Amino acid sequence: MTLLHPYVRRTALALGGAAIATGAVAVPATAEKAPATTHHQAITVFAHRGASGYRPEHTLAAYALAIKLGADYIEPDLVSTKDGVLVARHENEISGTTDVADHPEFAQRKTTKTVDGVAETGWFTEDFTLKELKTLRAKERLPSVRPGNTRYDGRFEIPTFDEVLALANSESRKRGRVIGVAPETKHPTYFRSIGLPLEKPLLRSLTRYGRNSKHGKVVIQSFETGNLRSLARQTRVPLVQLTSATGAPYDLKAAGDPRTYADLMTPAGLRDVATYADWLGPEKNSIIPRDAQGFLTSPTPLVKDSHRAGLKVVAYTFRDENQFLPADYRDGTDPNAKGDIFAELNTFFEAGLDGVFADYTDSADAARDWWEES
Repeated sequence: MTLLHPYVRRTALALGGAAIATGAVAVPATAEKAPATTHHQAITVFAHRGASGYRPEHTLAAYALAIKLGADYIEPDLVSTKDGVLVARHENEISGTTDVADHPEFAQRKTTKTVDGVAETGWFTEDFTLKELKTLRAKERLPSVRPGNTRYDGRFEIPTFDEVLALANSESRKRGRVIGVAPETKHPTYFRSIGLPLEKPLLRSLTRYGRNSKHGKVVIQSFETGNLRSLARQTRVPLVQLTSATGAPYDLKAAGDPRTYADLMTPAGLRDVATYADWLGPEKNSIIPRDAQGFLTSPTPLVKDSHRAGLKVVAYTFRDENQFLPADYRDGTDPNAKGDIFAELNTFFEAGLDGVFADYTDSADAARDWWEES
């Protein structure tokens, strides 16, 4: 498929008269976008940490911009504060995403911890109350890659999960379409080990904002398996089993279980995943690997095997910059320049993908529109 016609913004979904109540969101059964033609699967766009190509990640500004740019779901990664409040940060170690190092009052809290078997030095959310975290400000995690985003350093707070849900509900009412939320539980085994389990406060917040249901337009993600199995017994919200091209779920490693992510992605492993999850969330290289020079090779059977098991597939992470693209689609030699992200996304859509995690929501939305309109 040649992507030559101009970008046409798709029409917002009509809600069929269903009201979006204050503090909650009413989701009709027809809220999901249908494919424009019978030979194309529907593509769901997940805004990876918000519009993180344009704003510091995991800020309300990044989520709000992602919604404006056409995201179906915004994705907050969740960690806990000392007082048990869920906040949106990619990791519980926050020196790379906040200005905590510039706060002398917190200098003594710098420490080394072992998280999921890896020693890390820095400042950790579980050592701060929410009130203390709210004195910090977010900063760009990849300043050398996205220097333009550094102009927003120091402007935005660390948002709570409740604040993210409130934004999604408010924007749903404003825009007449239901904005989905895709929280990821980060390091659930670790947080449980220190007395700060993530699952109960997550479900409480979803209930508070009218999202704890099969049709609440929420999906919950995890790289671990045990917490997803537990959540499957506690909620009807769809679940996403994330996987990596290497390694193993930490909860399995901690329990002495030899299974790896590769084992989860076998046909038998996928059938087991489908007993508790609705989506598989693999690294994109697990779907179409690259050769030694960085060029794409042939697709693996992962998407077809997942579909046979009854799982949808959403892959991560699609980014516009050359250094993140396959060699096939790079433009020039500057690693931070934009390459042909549209061609990469089209290739993965052709491979049968159902959804994408993207840093540049507008790029993914445009590619999806071209795909569905062709």
